[in-house]
Amino acid sequence: MSKTHFPSAGRRAAFKLFPSGAVPSGVALCGAALSSAALAAAPTSGPVSFDDRINAVVSPVSSFLSGVVFASLPVGGVPVPLIVVWLLVAAVVCTVAFRFVNVTGFWHAIQIVRGRFDTPSADTPGTITHFQALSTAVSGTVGLGNIAGVAVAISLGGPGATFWMILAGLLGMSTKFVECTLGVKYRQIQPDGRVDGGPMFYLRDGLAELGRARLGRVMAAVFAVCMVFASLGGGNMFQSNQAFQQLVNATGGATSPLAGNGWLAGLVLAALVGAVILGGIRSIANVTGKLVPLMAVLYVGSVTAILIVNASAIPAAFAAIVQGAFSPQGVAGGVIGVMIQGIRRATFSNEAGIGTASIAHSPVKTQRPVTEGFVGLLEPFIDTVVICTMTALAIVVTGSYTVSGLDGVGITDTAFRSVAPWFSWLLTLAVLMFAYSTMISYAYYGTRAVRYLFGPNELVTNVFKGVFLLFIVIGASMDLGAVIDFSDAMLFTMSIPNIIGLYLLLPVVKRELANYRADLQAGRVRAATPDR
Repeated sequence: MSKTHFPSAGRRAAFKLFPSGAVPSGVALCGAALSSAALAAAPTSGPVSFDDRINAVVSPVSSFLSGVVFASLPVGGVPVPLIVVWLLVAAVVCTVAFRFVNVTGFWHAIQIVRGRFDTPSADTPGTITHFQALSTAVSGTVGLGNIAGVAVAISLGGPGATFWMILAGLLGMSTKFVECTLGVKYRQIQPDGRVDGGPMFYLRDGLAELGRARLGRVMAAVFAVCMVFASLGGGNMFQSNQAFQQLVNATGGATSPLAGNGWLAGLVLAALVGAVILGGIRSIANVTGKLVPLMAVLYVGSVTAILIVNASAIPAAFAAIVQGAFSPQGVAGGVIGVMIQGIRRATFSNEAGIGTASIAHSPVKTQRPVTEGFVGLLEPFIDTVVICTMTALAIVVTGSYTVSGLDGVGITDTAFRSVAPWFSWLLTLAVLMFAYSTMISYAYYGTRAVRYLFGPNELVTNVFKGVFLLFIVIGASMDLGAVIDFSDAMLFTMSIPNIIGLYLLLPVVKRELANYRADLQAGRVRAATPDR
C-alpha cells in the first residue's frame, strides 16, 4: 500500500490512527478534510492576520489536550483510542441491561412526546414540556457535527464509517435513556421554581445513596469542570468555526470579502447568541422549540432533493457503505480504523454517554423520571440515524469527499452545489441555524455547570456567559484541525465520570422502569388524549 505524507492539521487528525505519520494512500483524503486549515496555519509572505494570531496561541494547547484524551492501544495494527472503546462498551451494556429499550420503547417515547400521557397539575415539578425538553436537547446535539463532522468521518474513514455511525447511534439510544432518567430522578427544584439537574447531581446524590458520597462529590466536580470547557469547545468553537467557513464558501471562497475575518463573523454570532442566553431556560426552550423543527425540515428537505437528483447512485452508495465498513483494505486502516472514525464522530454528534442531554431534560414537567428517559432515547435516532445518515448519503452519492482541498463543511457544500449553485445558500442557512441552536443550548449547559461549582452567584454566571461569547469569536478565527482537537478532547473527557456513574446507578434506573411499567400495565398511568 503506498504511503502519503501531509502537514499540519491534516497530519494531526491522521496521527489519531497513524502516529508514525506514514498514512495509507486512501487517508490522503484527510487532506481534503483538513488541508485548508493547514494552509491557513502555514507561514505566508503577507501580513499576519488577527485570525492567524489567535490560531497560533490556541492550537498548541488543543493538540496537547487531544493527545492526552485520545491515548490509544494498537489493535490489528491500528491505534484504537481507549475513550472510544469506553463509550461503545457503555452503550452495549445499557442496551443489554434494559433488554433493547432503544427498540422496545421507541413507540412509547413518541407517544410521550406527542403528549399522550401528559397529565401535569399545578404542583407538578418542572418548567417545560416533554417536546420543549426534546427540542432543547436536540438543538444541542443536532449541530455542525451532523454536517461537517460526518464529512470529516467519511474523508478519514471512507463511506464505511457511515455504517458504524448508524450502529453507534442505535446503541447510544439506550445510554441516553439511562442518562435522562437519572437527570430527572436527582434534579433539584429551587425555591424560585428553577430546576437544576444533570450528571453533577446524579453523580453526587445518587452515589451518596449508595454510600459512595466522597466518590460522587469528586466525580460531580470533575464533570462540571469538563462541562464548562466542553461548552466552550464542541458546543461553541466548532459551531462558530464551521458556520463562518460556510459563509466564506457561499460568498466566493478564497476571494470572499469575509476570508480572513472570522473574528468579525464571530462578533455577529456572539451578539445573536447573547440576545437569547440572557433569558434562561424558558427563553432557550421557546427559541429551540420553534427553530429545531424549522431547521430539520429545511436541511432534510434539501438533502432529499440531492438524493432525488442522484437517485441512480443510491444503491451503489449503500453498497459502498456496507462494503467499506467490513473491508480489510478500508480507507483508514481497515475495519478497525473505519469503525473508530464512525463511532468517534457519532458520539461527537449525538453525545450519548457524555451526559449533556440530561441537563436539558431535567426541567421537564413530570413526576415520573423514566418518562423523560423514553423521550431522551429519541435524540440519537433523530441526530445520527436520520440526519447524519442523510448527510453521509449525500456526500457519498455526489462523490464530494474525493475532491481535494476541502475541509469538513466544504465537502458537504460541494455535495449541495452538485444540484445547483444556489443550493449552497440553503446549506448556509441550515448551518447558521444548526450552529446557533447548538450554541445557545451549550451556553445553558455551561451555565448549569458553573452554578453547580460556584452556587447561584449571578456575577460568576454572567462572567461565564461573557467568556462563552468571547469563545464564539475565537472559534470562528481558528483553523478546523485545532478546533476539532479541542472540541473532541473536552467532550469525550466528560464521559469518564459520567459512565462510571451510569454503571453504579443502573439498579436505580431498573427500579424506576419496573415501577413505571407496572403502573402502566395496572392502568395507573393513563393516556391524557385518545391515540391518534
